[in-house]
Amino acid sequence: MLIKAKEKKERALGTKLGLKGDRCNSPKCAIIRRPYGPGMHGKRRRRAPSEFGEQLKEKQKIRFSYALKEGQLGRIFAEAAKKTEATGDALMRLLESRLDNVVFRLGFASSRLVARQLVNHGHILVNGRVSNTPSRRVRIGDVISLSEKTKKGVFASELPSRLKKYNSPSWLGLDKEKFEGKITGLPVDTERPFDVDKVIDYYSR
Repeated sequence: MLIKAKEKKERALGTKLGLKGDRCNSPKCAIIRRPYGPGMHGKRRRRAPSEFGEQLKEKQKIRFSYALKEGQLGRIFAEAAKKTEATGDALMRLLESRLDNVVFRLGFASSRLVARQLVNHGHILVNGRVSNTPSRRVRIGDVISLSEKTKKGVFASELPSRLKKYNSPSWLGLDKEKFEGKITGLPVDTERPFDVDKVIDYYSR
């Protein structure tokens, strides 16, 4: 049921957001099999959304992409708006600096939701200590790794094949043998399956 709920979100927004991890990159991906909206009227041509509708759609894309609640995204935007740099750049930096996102970007998890579960269940270490706070903001120099117990478990046994051909973002240093990553710079060149400017316009109303 959870997979179907995620599929409906992607089909409703008309964009692949990677909510289902590896499944999203396979022929089983719902938006590939059924490239139209969910529900009995999904195939009908929809009227062009209003300007507000477009802004809302982009806001939902970014919220679902990073697995955030409404209030969480609102607070992050408010923080980004206070920065001296461009709000869009600040927003992306704050989102990408979350621990659950970094675990995902390092290739330790197939989606941000899976990454969040790893953090919540104590499988992730930050600078050698367990951190079970997905929203924790990591900093340059921080080292992210799997706990020793997790490295010896079934989960880690599948990681080598996942990481073999995986290339982490330029701002992350990844040691594929140690299952360890280091924050080497500020988040840059992040993938954006959404229009950040429209998200800014939504919150600036």
